[in-house]
Amino acid sequence: MKQLFAVLLLAALAAGGWYYVAGRNGAVPVYQTATIQRGDLTQAVTATGTLNPVLNVQVGSQISGNIQKLFVDFNSPVKEGEVIAQLDPAVYQAAVHQAEGDLANSRAALELAQVNEKRARELGEKKISSQSDLDAATGALHQAEATLKVKQAQLERAKVDLDHCTIYAPIDGVIISRNVDVGQTVAASLQAPIIFTIANDLRKMQIDANVAEADVGNVAVGQGVDFSVDAFPYRTFHGEVAQVRNAPITVQNVVTYDTVISVTNEELKLKPGMTANVSVVIAQRQNVLKLPNSALRFRPPDAPKPSPSPATPGGEKRGGGAGRQRERGGPSERTIYQLAGGKPEPVSVKLGISDGIVTELLDGLPENAVVVTGVTLPQSSAPTQPGGSPFGGARRGM
Repeated sequence: MKQLFAVLLLAALAAGGWYYVAGRNGAVPVYQTATIQRGDLTQAVTATGTLNPVLNVQVGSQISGNIQKLFVDFNSPVKEGEVIAQLDPAVYQAAVHQAEGDLANSRAALELAQVNEKRARELGEKKISSQSDLDAATGALHQAEATLKVKQAQLERAKVDLDHCTIYAPIDGVIISRNVDVGQTVAASLQAPIIFTIANDLRKMQIDANVAEADVGNVAVGQGVDFSVDAFPYRTFHGEVAQVRNAPITVQNVVTYDTVISVTNEELKLKPGMTANVSVVIAQRQNVLKLPNSALRFRPPDAPKPSPSPATPGGEKRGGGAGRQRERGGPSERTIYQLAGGKPEPVSVKLGISDGIVTELLDGLPENAVVVTGVTLPQSSAPTQPGGSPFGGARRGM
C-alpha cells in the first residue's frame, strides 16, 4: 500500500512539473512596471521609548514612624521647602527630652569634677594630699568633659531625628506619585521608603529610546526626531537627540543603547510613562527622483543570480524592522531593469538614501522612466520571481 502511494505521489509531481514547464514555455510574460517620479524623501531610524520628566526626585523618609499628616496629593504643585508630610513626632520628642536630661546631668558631673580637681590641686600645693589624689581628680575632670561632649552630640542627633518628622519638598515641581496614606507606618531600617515622587517641570520632558546597535552609528546629538504616542495617534510631536549613552543594554542577546531625546511639552499633553514611537531623522532630500524598492529586487527569470552583498540597496538594513534604515556613507551602484520594446533591459544606476519603500535615484535614468517591478505568466499559475511556489498564484506586484 505504501509503495503504491509513493508511486502515485511521484507521478503527480512529475505531471505537475511537466505542466509547469509547458505553461512557462508557451506563455508570454506580463511585466509590472512603475514610473520614476520626483518627491521628498526622508531616511530615519525608528525605535520605541518612554517619556520621562527631565528631573525626577523621589522623596523618602530617613526615620521610621507613622504618617500623621499629608499636605499634598497626586498632581499637587509644590515649592522648594514646602511641608508636604508629617510623621508622628511623639517618640522623637521624648528622645529629645531624654537627651536634654542626660546633658544636664553631664554638666552637673562636670561642675563637680572641676570642684574636686581644684580642691585636690590646692591641697597638693599645701602638701596635705598626695600627687595621686591630684591625678585622679584631673582624670575625672577630663572624663566629665568628654562625657559632656557625647551628651551634646546625642541631643543634636535627637533634634535632627525630630526635624526629620517633617518632610519638605526638595525642589519645585508637581507630585506625580504618592505611595503612603495617613496612619501608615514607614520603616527606614534598611533603606529610605519612598513617600512621593516629584517631577521638576512637566513642560520639559525626555524620551529614553532604545536604539539597536545596528542603527546607533547613524544617530548623533542634535538630530531632529518625530514621534507619536498612543494617546494622540494622529498627531506628530517633535524633539531633538540630546544624548547617546555609551552604556549597552542587553536583553535576550539584543544590544541596544539608551538615546535621550529632549521634548518640549508646553501644552502638557504628554504624560510621564507614555510609550513613544520614535523616528530619528538621519537624512532628508527634497524634489529627488524616487525609485520603488521593488524594482531593485526584480530579476528576469533567465538573469544570473547576483552575488550576495552585505548591504541591500539604498542603505536598507538587512534583517531590521520596518522603516529602520542605515546610512552607508555614500551612493551605491545597482543594476535594475527598464522596460524597452516590451522587454526588460538592464540599466546601471546610482542610489542614495532610502525610507524602506522608495530609494533616491542619483543617476542612470530620467524622470518618468518606466522600470520593471515584477512579472507574471498568463494562463500559468507559476510566478517567475524567486521565493514563489510553482504551484501558487501569479505574483502581481513586488
